[in-house]
Amino acid sequence: MRITMSTTTKGYRYVYVGSYAEASSPGIFVYAFDVNTGALTRVDAVAGIENPSYLTLDTKRNCLYAVSETSAPYGSVHSFAIEHSTGKLLHINEQSTFGGAPCYVSLDRTGEWLFVSNYSGGNLCVYPINRSGGVEKASCQVQHHGGSIRADRQESAHPHSILVDPTNRYVHVPDLGQDKIVVYQLDRESGELQLHSEVSAQPGAGPRHFAFHPNGKFAYGINELNSTVTAYAYDKTEGALHSGQIASTLPAGYDGVNICADIHISPTGRFLYGSNRGHDSIIVFAIDPKDGTLTYVEHVSTQGKTPRNFAISPDNRFLLAANQDSNSIVTFAIDQHTGTLRPVADETLESKPVCIKFAL
Repeated sequence: MRITMSTTTKGYRYVYVGSYAEASSPGIFVYAFDVNTGALTRVDAVAGIENPSYLTLDTKRNCLYAVSETSAPYGSVHSFAIEHSTGKLLHINEQSTFGGAPCYVSLDRTGEWLFVSNYSGGNLCVYPINRSGGVEKASCQVQHHGGSIRADRQESAHPHSILVDPTNRYVHVPDLGQDKIVVYQLDRESGELQLHSEVSAQPGAGPRHFAFHPNGKFAYGINELNSTVTAYAYDKTEGALHSGQIASTLPAGYDGVNICADIHISPTGRFLYGSNRGHDSIIVFAIDPKDGTLTYVEHVSTQGKTPRNFAISPDNRFLLAANQDSNSIVTFAIDQHTGTLRPVADETLESKPVCIKFAL
């Protein structure tokens, strides 16, 4: 199926999916997403990169960035130009991440600086982005040190996600190994990160992914190891996080193995969604607009195993869940009033999908 710009404007949007794959196999998949039905149709796939597990998009430059989550001895980050009419990816260049197992890549709000976190390397890198969208040599490297109480998972620092705040001044790094969210101030001229503050999580929580509310006053972190979500009040002037409510992502009485993965807030700011691996579900919370507190709405099965990542469509009508260990992507319709989820469209089969990004 060939999707052109004219058909895109009539009901299709491109979706990009990262996966765990051998370099010789397709690893980044390009889909046409039907904005009316939620159906996915594959239009392209890119091979040549081992474990392109996490992606981010720069709509300003029509570029996609992917980490290669490897450890021999370092991982790498790759840039691609997006062919506007077809959604296809054209490789531009790559750079070393100077650490093993890069697991997250993101951009600042200008698209001029790219951030990568290395899970096993315990370090962060910042890169300038040139006019063509290529990744330049790293402008900054920061090493984390220390661990926490879980000898099996927190023997050393493991920064997981890395995300700039709504003011584009502060960069937030949940570190699963240290049980901390480390906050840096970004020098937007040099690309350097200066340590600003640290916020401790519960011992053994394992902070993983992070999301800011659209109003900029609240933020939320999902904790991998103890299956919770922490709500924070955010002072964007000072770049200060203040811990508040801690809510379980699991139903009462569940005693099986579970680790959390991803977290997103609806574009309306009314609902928060988080993924459980083990319970294999999406939890839905309603967000109080006054104080940011969470109220439980429902758990929904992801219709597969190990939902490592999911994404909400920009129009807030659909949620796509990537089931890593059942090789599937499942589309859910979002009830606009209640935030609840209902599976729709046919299940999309793909090998080890672990990251979904919508083109805007």
